[in-house]
Amino acid sequence: MTDSTLSPDQAGDRARRAAVMRNEVVDALVAEGTIVSPQVEVAMRTVPREVFAPEGELEKVYDLGRGFVTKVGGDGTSLSSVSAPQVQAHMLEQADIWPGHRVLEIGSGGYNAALLAELVGPSGTVVTVDIDSDVVDRARRFLPEAGYPQVLVVLADAEHGVPGHAPYDRILVTVGAWDVPPAWTDQLAEDGLLLVPLSVRGLSRTLVFERDGDRGLVSRSSRMFGWVPMQGVGAHPGRQVVLRGGELTLNFDGEPAADFDAVAAALEGPRVEVWTGAAIAKGEPWSDAHLWLATHLPGYCRIVLDRTLDTGVVVPPGRMSAATGAVDGGTLAYVTYRPFDEHHVEWGVHAYGAGADRFAGEVADLLRVWTRDYRGGPGPRFGVHPAGTPDERLAGDSVVDKRHTRITISWPQAATAADGRATRQKPTE
Repeated sequence: MTDSTLSPDQAGDRARRAAVMRNEVVDALVAEGTIVSPQVEVAMRTVPREVFAPEGELEKVYDLGRGFVTKVGGDGTSLSSVSAPQVQAHMLEQADIWPGHRVLEIGSGGYNAALLAELVGPSGTVVTVDIDSDVVDRARRFLPEAGYPQVLVVLADAEHGVPGHAPYDRILVTVGAWDVPPAWTDQLAEDGLLLVPLSVRGLSRTLVFERDGDRGLVSRSSRMFGWVPMQGVGAHPGRQVVLRGGELTLNFDGEPAADFDAVAAALEGPRVEVWTGAAIAKGEPWSDAHLWLATHLPGYCRIVLDRTLDTGVVVPPGRMSAATGAVDGGTLAYVTYRPFDEHHVEWGVHAYGAGADRFAGEVADLLRVWTRDYRGGPGPRFGVHPAGTPDERLAGDSVVDKRHTRITISWPQAATAADGRATRQKPTE
């Protein structure tokens, strides 16, 4: 049953229950420290999220950590959603939006645009753009219903931005992007911020960029979140390689230099195991270690395991169904771990193929370096530079080339790395 089929009494009851749930969600976000500013708190208590998902059960619409999918593709892939309250609160806090700002939202749906309209106030402007006519139609219908007719909803490929209303103090990309098109930088105000969930070597994190003089953009904050992928010109499907009848799927950001027939044959042979002696706390996030490996291993991939076909050829960390891996010619290696002590686990590397000993050793050395020097540090810093920028003008430890840009990644060391308190080590085997 949707809002349009409810009787007046039923609609009133739904609105009252939604208001209670909305305040409970905001209370939880404030308590956990996700919402820290009064303006974001007021916006999220004010905007009726349920208006933008009238087909949804309120318990699902107001699930703290899950988005509500509003459109699904023929293959079951989510094409559009009302993002989870937790994700949207994080993003709004990162964006630092104030009354009077001109804001462009790339990736529409309506709800987030309404939150933005609350934040910029009557003196500000919100433009929201999407390539999908169904998504745009929903936004155009629901925004006035929720009380935000002033939001301009545009049907277009966001690869080109919306130049007619530029420059923007803030540009918020609410879909997963593989690159930063020139239009986004060109349409950003001189002191503006670009917030984009950017995929680097297949790993996505939401980054806030500001201008770095004439050198492009530099990140000033980073959060780990997943988003519905970009459609249109900016789409980037990557490469998938299925092995062992579907037991394993290797996901690559680009086209790797690998011999997959040799990899498949290697998986039938013996496994090499190398243990690093480097340990991290149980449950400790290690997303930065993923990126460290991804930017140092040309054949980096994510290995997804089909548990219904599992034969034990790949043993992911813990109880997960995915592992961080890499290919080098006909050799495959991946990262796992084992108990270290009561509170820690130890990194290990499993590898298959003719070069298994060498390649496992290389991956293990990278893990030791990250654990010793970067674990617990401020995390990577990203730069965005136009494609064709000479190497001598780039500052960073790694460079990832894309269609429009060259992305640099710098790794500040952890403050405790020098005195050895950043990690736990034991002699390697």
